[in-house]
Amino acid sequence: MNSLLKYLLILLGLISLIINIVLICLNSNRLPKCMSQPQESLKVKHSDKSQIFSDLTAEEYKSVRDYMWAEKSLKISHAATAKPSENFIFLIDLLLPKKADALRYLDDNGQKPRREASVVVFFGEHGHLKEYVVGPLPGPLKHRDVTMEKYNTASLPFTARPVTIGEYGELFKFVDKVFRSIEKPLRESFGYIPGKKELLPFEAMPRGVKAGDRKTWISFLRDYSGMYLHPVGFEILIYHESSNSSNWTLERLQYNGQYFNNTDDFKRKYETSDLKKIVHKEITNYASLEPKIKPSGLGPQQYYLKGKRYSVRNNEVVFLDWSFAFGLSSLTGMRVFDIRFKGERIAYELSVQEAMSVYGSLTPGLMLTKFLDSSIGIGRFAHELVRGIDCPYGATYVDTYRYIDTNVTLRSRNSICVFEHDIGRPLRRHFADFFHNGFGGMANSALVFRTITAIGNYDYVWDFIFYQSGSVEARVHATGYITSSFKIDGNQKYGHQVAENVIGNIHTHFINFKVDLDVLGVKNMFQTKDMEFAEVPLPWMPSHKAKIPRLVENQIKTEKEAALKFNTKMPRYLHIASNRTNRWGQQRSYRLQVFSFAGDPLPESEPEERSMSWARYKVAITKHKDNEQTSSSLYSQNYMLSPFVDFSKYIEDNESIDNEDLVAWVTAGFLHIPHAEDIPNTVTVGNGGGVLIRPHNYFDNDPSVNSPDAIYFSPGSESDCEYNTMACLDKNTCSSTLEPFTYHGFEGVMKFD
Repeated sequence: MNSLLKYLLILLGLISLIINIVLICLNSNRLPKCMSQPQESLKVKHSDKSQIFSDLTAEEYKSVRDYMWAEKSLKISHAATAKPSENFIFLIDLLLPKKADALRYLDDNGQKPRREASVVVFFGEHGHLKEYVVGPLPGPLKHRDVTMEKYNTASLPFTARPVTIGEYGELFKFVDKVFRSIEKPLRESFGYIPGKKELLPFEAMPRGVKAGDRKTWISFLRDYSGMYLHPVGFEILIYHESSNSSNWTLERLQYNGQYFNNTDDFKRKYETSDLKKIVHKEITNYASLEPKIKPSGLGPQQYYLKGKRYSVRNNEVVFLDWSFAFGLSSLTGMRVFDIRFKGERIAYELSVQEAMSVYGSLTPGLMLTKFLDSSIGIGRFAHELVRGIDCPYGATYVDTYRYIDTNVTLRSRNSICVFEHDIGRPLRRHFADFFHNGFGGMANSALVFRTITAIGNYDYVWDFIFYQSGSVEARVHATGYITSSFKIDGNQKYGHQVAENVIGNIHTHFINFKVDLDVLGVKNMFQTKDMEFAEVPLPWMPSHKAKIPRLVENQIKTEKEAALKFNTKMPRYLHIASNRTNRWGQQRSYRLQVFSFAGDPLPESEPEERSMSWARYKVAITKHKDNEQTSSSLYSQNYMLSPFVDFSKYIEDNESIDNEDLVAWVTAGFLHIPHAEDIPNTVTVGNGGGVLIRPHNYFDNDPSVNSPDAIYFSPGSESDCEYNTMACLDKNTCSSTLEPFTYHGFEGVMKFD
């Protein structure tokens, strides 16, 4: 019995040994999981001081809303979709601190600036608009009317307001009423069946030809996904100036290039065939984004082998030598503040200001269209980003909150992403072929701060990119759907045909950035550099002359001189410089390098131009003023012919910019002549622009020489890991740690119910 037990124990031991050997063999080739947390050895530490620039929290939005609702004298509606005749909070947003107050707090441990909110109220009951400041947050709260202070008028005209969801609801009811009166022509021409096969609206802006007009051309599209590529050739003009929708009227109709004064006139001519009819036919949806083949491809993925080299806490990002605070304005979109490299502030603010498009067409829905997106809300349409498509799968995602055209705080999950990215070409490198053979170089790994805004048909990809060379890039790329019009006689002068009876209309994209550089302080100057060929005698042969390039340097001392217009020759090097020098006696500066393929700006003779006068200038340098915070306005779109913010006024006073706190306003963009390859979507390749902010004699040498990413090897040391991390990459490999794919972006879409 003892022998049997002894053999049994030996057998069990052998089995256990075999199992362990098998498990060891199976797991020997398995890689450790990649680290998902930031590396502990981050060079820069987080600071809570960044929160003076942080967007309002959900609790703060609610606190401000409840306070305004409780003010009985204001009589503000609590409805989610208030009617134009009601008083309504349209917008609550952070009121940025004054720059001097912020700098005292950031640099000198001064008093923390008051945290306040800006509130825009549409007073439908009284027919005007007002703006308030509410604060301090968290309380006790008080409010003050700042309309006079900001706009030099006690109130703003009611027609300057953007169209709200509530007003859209009333407009759609009006459209339904019109459609019921002409149902037969709509059915025969466009297949319209109420409740089954609808026609979808697309509005034109501006809303009229003189200040105060509220007359909107609405064109109609097939009820398909990608509706923007399915114009049907029918448009109506609605006069909706009154806050009482029962007073709205139909002004004109346009059908297949022919105009009618009212529905009776249209029906009469339609019935008598006294017009060129459109005959409806079913078509396939060439605008659909559903894949034509089953998705099976999977491109390269990015992992952090030793953990992320950046960290996001509250509203601050730190990455190697960089740090910055960030926010997302409902109106203007992405913005960053207090940008520091190696502990020194490079810029106080870098922000998107406006996105503008001017269209050409023979049809009324696009003929006068000039979109100013901040009036609709650029940041408002920053929905959730799709992992692996909009940003690398393993990026860090940040939620944002907004209160615009609503009665509750709206959350946009994962609407900002942050990631380190290998650009795919070296930042610098050299292979020594002749003498001292060796190789030295460095991968171009940069930090990307991104959001994407889907504003109607267009999607804009906004990037702020932080390079290890001390440069920052603000960049935008456009994608999404083009806007199109129905093919009528003469319309092909304004674009190419891209589908049956569809014209892709020519248009411009202009993007305005604010670049508030502080180069070694706030006392800076504006310099330009360029080249010219000079004829000089050869020192060793004075009788022979040669033309050689030489440096041309100038300092620009006034705002008017520094307003560099499009279509005029301008110096190729533009600098914001300090009065301090580097080791070599050169003025330390940062250079503005603009990347743009913009079309022509709207001629200054056009009455709408003043609302977009910033687009006159490729670059304009002004003296910083807290009351010149933005280049555009919430009201510029709907009060275009008499704007309350005219950027050209910032320049007219022609102040000195010598040894002053300077702001650069940079305009980039591209001309878009739509073509067949824009169907179904415009691609980002080649469709964008931006500005690179790069050091110029700011340092004594390239700061990337101190990067941990640099490598070097010479003959015989190719496999030495000490100065060549690539040689030992296999020792740092790991398997990815991925979060499950989720998406909640449809939670925040506009609903007109």
